[in-house]
Amino acid sequence: MTDTLLVLNAGSSSIKFAVFAGSGEPRPLARGQVSGIGVTATLEARRADGSAIGLADSGIEIRDHAAALSLLLDRLADAGLTDGLAAAGHRVVHGGTDFAAPAIVTDTTIEALAALIPLAPLHQPHNLAAIRALKSRLPTLPQVACFDTAFHATQPPEATRFALPLEFWERGLRRYGFHGLSYESVVARFAAVTGTALPPRTIIAHLGNGASLCAVKDGRSIATTMGFSTLDGLVMGTRGGDMDPGLLLHLMREEGYDRAALESLLYHRAGLLGLSGLSPDMRVLLASDAPKAGAAVAQYCNRISRHIGSLAAALEGIDALVFTAGIGENAAPVRDQVCRASAWLGIVLDEAANTTHGPRISAAGSRVSAWVIPTDEELVIARHIGLALSRQ
Repeated sequence: MTDTLLVLNAGSSSIKFAVFAGSGEPRPLARGQVSGIGVTATLEARRADGSAIGLADSGIEIRDHAAALSLLLDRLADAGLTDGLAAAGHRVVHGGTDFAAPAIVTDTTIEALAALIPLAPLHQPHNLAAIRALKSRLPTLPQVACFDTAFHATQPPEATRFALPLEFWERGLRRYGFHGLSYESVVARFAAVTGTALPPRTIIAHLGNGASLCAVKDGRSIATTMGFSTLDGLVMGTRGGDMDPGLLLHLMREEGYDRAALESLLYHRAGLLGLSGLSPDMRVLLASDAPKAGAAVAQYCNRISRHIGSLAAALEGIDALVFTAGIGENAAPVRDQVCRASAWLGIVLDEAANTTHGPRISAAGSRVSAWVIPTDEELVIARHIGLALSRQ
């Protein structure tokens, strides 16, 4: 095996990974993850055909990302999946204003990405931890950083500027947008999945534990619901989305909240978890008969529907709505509520198709088509590895 590519997506307690054969169009070989980093870790992986690889480990004490990556590389080598390893690619949440395209990782790149930690404090450090760990283990292996913010670099200034003095914009305080690799995947896959070209005015709903919408005009991002941080926009698993800044000032002034308390509230205790008091997991809420669970789901869908209207205005109309990511791809009741609330835009839901997850879930006579298209961020990263290395 030659030109094998390793793709890593590092979170706070996990590293998702994929292995591709990299000659020509990347061909998936295996996917999996190391979870439970810092506590009791589990490693599991499957080949592209769905069969288990046989490298599952559980109950291992893994203290940090370096140890997790070392275990992962050892097990992949045992399975023959790192033979001819040519390069690695990483999902990096924030590229700031300097990285609007994938970048070869150098010491200078690492320093620049570390300087962006204040813009993504709960994501960037873990992305960097994986890059540094792999550099330590395989110092000559080329690495490519791929950015969730890069897809939104095409947005016009009026979509990204806050109504604050110019000095804030010049300091990089602006709306960046996230989930760009997922949106790029849907744009790239749309024609193959649907059999039709991507419509000129498309709204993509990335609905996972984190969630956002993106207005895509002629394949390019012109507006999105996430802004300066991953807190903005939609209701999410543990994040509340749109929040009146006056409420936060009130909590600080009247209830003694400091930075740490606000951060804990906004990132970890809000969203579906805060609304329901039960769980941040949409599967749990949809299976529950508790009134608070139903109310949380209804508010989640309401916020999506309201923002669809806003992005339709940015696009001056809408031709297609696409659902992707964990909830978007699998939660038919959520898609049902959102499409029905968006009927005024011209969406007519096909209930049977929605129940079986599409790919087309709009009725034949629907003026606006609606789709379910699985995202593949790892494939996007694998493609970027080859392009970035070819430009060296």
